[in-house]
Amino acid sequence: MPTKTLRHSAWFLVVPVVLLVAFNALVPLMTVVNYSVQETFGNNQFFWHGIGWFEDLLTSSRFHDALGRQLLFTFTILLIEVPLGIIIALAMPKKGIWVPVCLVLMALPLLIPWNVVGSMWNIFTLPDIGMLGYTLNWIGIDYNMTRQPVSAWITIIVMDVWHWTSLVVLLTYAGLLSIPDAYYQAASIDGAKPWAVFRHIQLPKLRRVLTIAVLLRFMDSFMIYTEPFVLTGGGPGNATTLLSIDLVKMALGQFDLGPAAAMSLIYFLITLLFSWIFYTVMTRHDSK
Repeated sequence: MPTKTLRHSAWFLVVPVVLLVAFNALVPLMTVVNYSVQETFGNNQFFWHGIGWFEDLLTSSRFHDALGRQLLFTFTILLIEVPLGIIIALAMPKKGIWVPVCLVLMALPLLIPWNVVGSMWNIFTLPDIGMLGYTLNWIGIDYNMTRQPVSAWITIIVMDVWHWTSLVVLLTYAGLLSIPDAYYQAASIDGAKPWAVFRHIQLPKLRRVLTIAVLLRFMDSFMIYTEPFVLTGGGPGNATTLLSIDLVKMALGQFDLGPAAAMSLIYFLITLLFSWIFYTVMTRHDSK
């Protein structure tokens, strides 16, 4: 019986990929690790600081407040965008001339750059000249997102829902189209109501799609920076200073490279941990 001959020279084809990954991920990461354990001064002077920056950050009220705001923002938009995206996807037509119209309308917010979204909503909601801000005050609602923390929070949440619910809609819609008609025909023969169809057919079939949607929205919302920064600048005060905004302020505004590097690593590990928890919980049913 002939045996296969292993050609180790094929491993050289992987070398470009390894170099690309090393350049894009490992080199920057190792640089951040290096900065996180040192104190830096001008003229490239470095002094060993150990894990001091990590200890300072983990006991800092500033870091805890920013992390709390980040978690509040992320879980709020997940609780709104995922159910809303499912409802819109269920309501969209599955056949006919309105299908492409609905898909284009849903895709439009995703095509707008993040900084443009922030600028657009900033102009739209300014209390004096913005159409929405002026109208709300005109009808008697006290709204000022530049001075009131509650107004600022409502504005960044509404902006994110407007921008990113479409992603959940499109993923869910694609999942719904992949369900064979035989399931619906069997449900119709059994006289199943719409809620029973959703609970016992559509929702189980959408589990994998929704897992992807939740993971994508979690990671993106947890790392969001441009839109809230352009809209509120982290204000009023520090009311909307999310973890990402605080990190940039520390690194570029105060030029504290050591603490900023340590914060980047903690930020990365928190994102990784929550993503793993989400994935484990949502795929637990499939592994049984």
